[in-house]
Amino acid sequence: MRAVKISTSTTTAGRPGRALRIAMIGQRGLPATYGGIEHHVAQLGRRLAARGHDVTVYCRGNYSGERRDRLDGIRLRHLPTIGTKHMEALTHSLTSTLAAAGRHDIVHYHALGPGLFAPVPRYLTGSRVVQTIHGWDDLRAKWGGLAQRVLRAGRWMSRRVPNAVIGVSREITDEYGEAATYISNGVERPPDDISPEPVLARGLRPGGYILFVGRLVPEKAVDLLLRTFSRLPGDVRLAVAGGSAYTDAYVAGLRELAARDPRIHLLGYVYGDDLAALYHHAAVYVQPSHLEGLPLALLEAASHGLPLVASGLGCHREIIAAEGPGGRIFRPGDPAGLREALAHVLADRERERAGALTRRDDVLRRYSWDRATDLTEELYLRLAR
Repeated sequence: MRAVKISTSTTTAGRPGRALRIAMIGQRGLPATYGGIEHHVAQLGRRLAARGHDVTVYCRGNYSGERRDRLDGIRLRHLPTIGTKHMEALTHSLTSTLAAAGRHDIVHYHALGPGLFAPVPRYLTGSRVVQTIHGWDDLRAKWGGLAQRVLRAGRWMSRRVPNAVIGVSREITDEYGEAATYISNGVERPPDDISPEPVLARGLRPGGYILFVGRLVPEKAVDLLLRTFSRLPGDVRLAVAGGSAYTDAYVAGLRELAARDPRIHLLGYVYGDDLAALYHHAAVYVQPSHLEGLPLALLEAASHGLPLVASGLGCHREIIAAEGPGGRIFRPGDPAGLREALAHVLADRERERAGALTRRDDVLRRYSWDRATDLTEELYLRLAR
């Protein structure tokens, strides 16, 4: 597959060469609640629609209780799926592909599994196919041997079938070499004044808790975080905002760990203004994962000026850039390193917060949804020509 090169200096915001018909396939749906891909699609989709493009997002019928026809200028199509761990994404991607066939200029797949059906629009219709790689799904611990082999097939096909591949981190595009285009996730600057009421309502004190946000899956290493936190002295709390993603056994183990320490708060999924308040009033944000693409939660935490503690994955280092006040790195899977990093941040909160506020400006400059939309739109237009 030949890479499609795009410039990094020319934008087409508000001036598209032509209005495109764009299909998004692979996300669970909109409105976005949990899930980084869903938020990614929501941010890109509404901006592309505002620029005059006809954007259709294919939604799983079991994702949200809301079944709108349109949202922020985006057309929503709700299709049924088989709501099981192994079949949900694949069946919905297949039905979405068949529904989209021949109707769109661009068919944009998100993640490895949905891209298994990219040959249909690529070779049987006049559509151009784009695939965004958000992470290495074939390495996720929740998948058994057969599912991993299917996803590895998707990874193999992602190098050969799409007209263009996008990686959300440098770590991903380095794996693909010149065959991929780097277009990162983005983040928006939050308001400076966010009410602490949602924090207080959950039994937490502003500035008195460590925060983690994300799906409760093994690769996020939340069990490591809970065990390590329990060895930290003091009255600081740990707030975990997230829930199961077909990982009920893993979540049950987390509940057992949390029951041993009354300072641990398992909050379930938290959305919208309540989630913004949790970010805004935390003392430090922790991302202990041993597998990620480019976590939106870490970007969101940085946008609120939070000190960050993250495992030393390449994508985390991209965001933190240089270790120091406001950004601490520990070796993935190392409880002693995680404990030391947390203790370091909590021991000098003023210095760490000052460093985090400086880092916030850098993150907001480097990770922009408007810029991501500019580059994605330019890629679409080049393919369509």
